Amino acid sequence: MKFVAIVGSLRAGSLNRAVALSAADLCDPGVELTVFEGLAGLPFFEHDVEVVAPPAPVLAFRAQLAEADAVLITCPEYAAGMSGVLKNGLEWIVGGGELVDKPVAVVTASPATTGGERARAWTTETLRMMGADVLPESMSIPVAGSKIKDGRVADEDLRAQLRGVLAAMARSAKEKAELAAAEG
Repeated sequence: MKFVAIVGSLRAGSLNRAVALSAADLCDPGVELTVFEGLAGLPFFEHDVEVVAPPAPVLAFRAQLAEADAVLITCPEYAAGMSGVLKNGLEWIVGGGELVDKPVAVVTASPATTGGERARAWTTETLRMMGADVLPESMSIPVAGSKIKDGRVADEDLRAQLRGVLAAMARSAKEKAELAAAEG
């Protein structure tokens, strides 16, 4: 099973990157999670360009998402919402439909006590508008800096919660594959 993680932060020391990398470490055997590294390379979304010829980085992004069985989005909160770089990335895949009916989990990590809850709500709303199957196991991580050491989640309770998110992604992806096989 293939999962893709999209990190909505470009910071090298990002708490959300640490969550995505930790999720990759925590996957069960038979599940591979790849962190998409090209978000910074996507041009600003422009519909006129999209309908004529999407740029190569956009096509690569879309292809990676199309091949994924499920998607994990880790996102910081900026100005009470998702980051601009994440919003731009999502804009490029609206027209392609790569997330339609795809299991997506949204995890926000923040140094604040709110855990980036507003960013998670905004990201969830955007994804639902795009037709994604946003999983209820999505979560916010408050005071995340105290739970992350050396670029990985160190807190055992949080690691267990992340395993639960990954299990929900796998379960949903398996159910969707079985349904597609039964219908096909």
